[in-house]
Amino acid sequence: MPAPIRHSWNLAPAQAIALQGKLAARVSIRPLPSGIRWIAGLDAAFSEDECVAAVVLWDTRRKEVVEQRIARAPLRFPYIPGLLSFREAPALLAALEKLERRPDVLMCDGQGLAHPRRFGIACHIGVLAEIPSVGCAKSLLVGEFREPAKRRGSRAALADRGERIGTVLCTRDGVRPVIVSVGHLANLATAEKLVLRCAVSYRLPEPTRLADQLCGATAHLV
Repeated sequence: MPAPIRHSWNLAPAQAIALQGKLAARVSIRPLPSGIRWIAGLDAAFSEDECVAAVVLWDTRRKEVVEQRIARAPLRFPYIPGLLSFREAPALLAALEKLERRPDVLMCDGQGLAHPRRFGIACHIGVLAEIPSVGCAKSLLVGEFREPAKRRGSRAALADRGERIGTVLCTRDGVRPVIVSVGHLANLATAEKLVLRCAVSYRLPEPTRLADQLCGATAHLV
């Protein structure tokens, strides 16, 4: 399942920022397709000098895992807020390419448009793979909002510099909300619905929750 767009990962931070601006123009906002079934949850962890990436393919109809894959890549980019994808994406794409079934949607544990340059990791992975993608982050990177009620389905608009960039969404009663934003080939309304559909038992939607567990356990074993 090779990505149709490729670029060098051997970049200085200033080059990476310039590339984000160029690739951000490729992001397409539209409703997610109907009949979605296969969601690939993606997350990454770090072990010494490498990135350990996990992809978990989740069946929304049967509510079960149908595939899970791990990939590793050497760390070549420093930790810089807003440039997370340049540390994680090489390993995430390698894990994604190991899937036997093409996902309907990618769900990244990170930001999409809720990013200072409107090009978080969900946008980056979605554009490179040319697969609809959604960001579902545990914490805020940028923007302001009014705290929603702690009831499943409660939400608040996330805005930055006068622009709507995402939704602060409560997925379970009595828990902290998550940050939902568009990655690529999705819009915010359908992204919110998908996250709620996948958040069946926990605060985090199952695809990214399980990917987080898988990469964390694998990195710990290295």
